[in-house]
Formats: sequence, C-alpha cells, structure tokens
Amino acid sequence: MRKILLSLCHFIALPLFAQNIEQLIAQKAEAIQPKLVEWRRQIHQNPELSNREFKTQQYILAHLKKLGIETQTMAKTGVVGILRGGKPGPVIALRADMDALPVEERNDLPFKSTVKAEYLGEQVPVMHACGHDAHVAILMGTAEVLASMKKDIPGTVKFIFQPAEEGAPPGEEGGASLMVKEGVMDHPKVDAIFGLHIESWIEEGKVYYKPGPFMAASDRFTIKIKGKPSHGSQPWKSIDPITTGAQIINAIQQIVSRQEDLTKAPVVVTVGKIQAGVRHNIIPGELEMVGTIRTFDTTMQNDVHRRLQHIATHIAEANNATAEVVIYKNNPVTFNDIELTHKIVPLLQKTIGAENVQETRWVTGAEDFAHYGSKAPAVFLYYGGMPKGNDPTKAPPHHTPEFMISDAMLYNGVKVFCNIIFHFTKL
Repeated sequence: MRKILLSLCHFIALPLFAQNIEQLIAQKAEAIQPKLVEWRRQIHQNPELSNREFKTQQYILAHLKKLGIETQTMAKTGVVGILRGGKPGPVIALRADMDALPVEERNDLPFKSTVKAEYLGEQVPVMHACGHDAHVAILMGTAEVLASMKKDIPGTVKFIFQPAEEGAPPGEEGGASLMVKEGVMDHPKVDAIFGLHIESWIEEGKVYYKPGPFMAASDRFTIKIKGKPSHGSQPWKSIDPITTGAQIINAIQQIVSRQEDLTKAPVVVTVGKIQAGVRHNIIPGELEMVGTIRTFDTTMQNDVHRRLQHIATHIAEANNATAEVVIYKNNPVTFNDIELTHKIVPLLQKTIGAENVQETRWVTGAEDFAHYGSKAPAVFLYYGGMPKGNDPTKAPPHHTPEFMISDAMLYNGVKVFCNIIFHFTKL
C-alpha cells in the first residue's frame, strides 16, 4: 500500500513540478524587469559598431562571471556563456546580437545615444537603431534567471552574445559566420538554437513565428561600368556610363516584375548606391553601383544572379561600354526548422498567452542567425516592442534615426527563453 501511495504521489508531482517551474520562471522574470530596463538603456547609451563592441563585451562578461557562468570570447568581440544544468539533457543555445549602426539618433530620450565612432575612415554618430540593446538585455536576464535555477536545468545552456550582425567592416570577418567558423556550435555540440528579434511594428509582449523560410537570403552586388569620358557639351564623343547605368537599373527591375515566378517566393533587387562623376559638365569614364538581392529559394537565387550578370554585361555592350558584375553571398535564408517551430507554438501560447502568439509571413529582411541553422535545428522569432495602442503603420522603421521600442515587457522575452530550456525535452 505504501509503495502504491508513493508511486501515486510521484505521478501527481510531475505535472505540479512543471507548473511550479513555469510559475517560478514568470516570477523571477518579472522581478528582474527593472534590471532588464537598466541594462538595455545602459547599452543603448553606449552603442558600438560591428566588430568594435569592446565595452559591451566587458559588460556582458562581468555579468556572466558574477552569475558563476563559464565564459569564453570569440569572433573578436563575441561572448559565449556555458551553464551546465544539474540534470542530464540536450545542449540548447540562445543567441543575442550586440552591434549598433552608424545612425544619428533623433529621439528625445534621457538615455539617447550621443556616441560617435570611426566608420570607413570617418567620424559618424552611432545608435542602436535595430533593437540589439534589447536582445542583449533579454539574454542577460535569461542567464540570471537560469543561473538561479541551475540544479533543475535539464542539460546545458549556451548563451551566445554575437557581434557584427549588421556586417563586419570591409576586409574583416565577423558575425554569425565567424562564430560558427570558430566553433561556437561545438564543444559541447549544440542540439538546437533559438533567437528572437524585437520589432518596432509588433505590439509589445507579442511573439510572431513562421515555420520554414522566414527571412530572406541576402546577396550584395556591384556593377562597375567602364565607358569613355567627354565634355558634357559633347556627349557624342563619350561612352556614357551614367546613361548605360540608368538602362541597367531599369532592366534589372524586370527580373522581379517580369522574369521570376513571384507566386513561388518573393524576390527583391535593389540598387542602393551609385557613384560616378565629379562635376556637372563632365561625362565620367566610370560608374559603380551597389545593390542587394533578396530571395527565399536557391533555384530562384541562382537564376537572379545569372539574369543580373546577363542584363548588365549585354546592355553595356550595346552601348559600347563594359560592365563587370560581382555578386557576394552574405546570408542564407533564415530557415526555421518546421517540426521544431510547430512544437514550440503551444509552449509559447502557454508562456505568454495564446492571444499574443501569431504566425506571420516571410520577411525580405535578412539575418545572419541563418548561419547557425547549418549546424543544428534553429528557430528565430519576432518579439514585439511597439507600445500598446500605437498604429503599426506609423511605427518608426528599423535602421532609422527615429527608431524606438518600448522596454516595458522585456521580461516576456526572458520567460520565452527560460521555458524553452526547461521544456525542450518534452516538445
């Protein structure tokens, strides 16, 4: 009879333990909300550009060491924390990016950035114009909560604080690709990785997800056109790279509008920079344009590359000019493991409320988080930072001087990460 009672008690205790863990996570996450805000605003006031996150690195290292978490540095300014739980289980990685952008903040905030730094040889203003300050704060908070529950953690947690998500300076390696190259997904080998990105247009506290292809592959291209210079009053003596370039720009837009099957997946081709000439009355001899290609399908990606090369070289030839096309593959598609994404949705709903969890569409923005997915199943989520009641169509875009997010519900991000760690083996 005593054995039966003990077995019954054990059976009843299992769901109660799970429930208590969720309640404890919620209590601990909400209790550190003031710290989350403090950390986020400290980082916001002291932004650093890609591969230059030296102070941010030290700030994170001091926090992790204080918690008794093993630390290591890699990828120039990256930080990895390892927390070995008291129970056997998988190795789960959580990632936050650290870098800011060369943008001048226009928001009137008490913690507004006034920092300047060198970028491409010039002094530029620096701002966290993409929310990476919030990502760091959430992961720091997650580390604090999990460290306090270490004995109950099933497995090992890797906290990845990654530099240079926005791209390393020219001539340097950096970001997720360098972290992977230096072995961040090994020793111990990661079984799954999760990340989130705060969004200025999603209401605070909400989480958006998408199984499969989520964010686009991002490729950068340059087209260098060589013609023949002349006086601006005598264009017939020139081979004008500017008019040639204009024709190329118009023609490559037809790759999207007329040549790719957009019912299969979106495609974007954008020219973002043109450089040519020195004054109004001189036709220059050369022109360079730089742009980006965004795709979600490898076959379509390769086809766009081929068409871009063909169009640029042949239009240049038709104008007696030459065009050199170089395409650099930056980030692959951010692909959310389909099975794992579907499995965590009920957990997300239980953690923050079903009304706060929503499936979304693919996004033509890119994320170097995609590189981690080549090593382990990966899931990347969007997390809301727009104040409640605001109009999402009027939200300031990312990478702009007016970019702003609410930090009133950062604790929900901590709850999401912590519950993933404790419930992963049950998914």
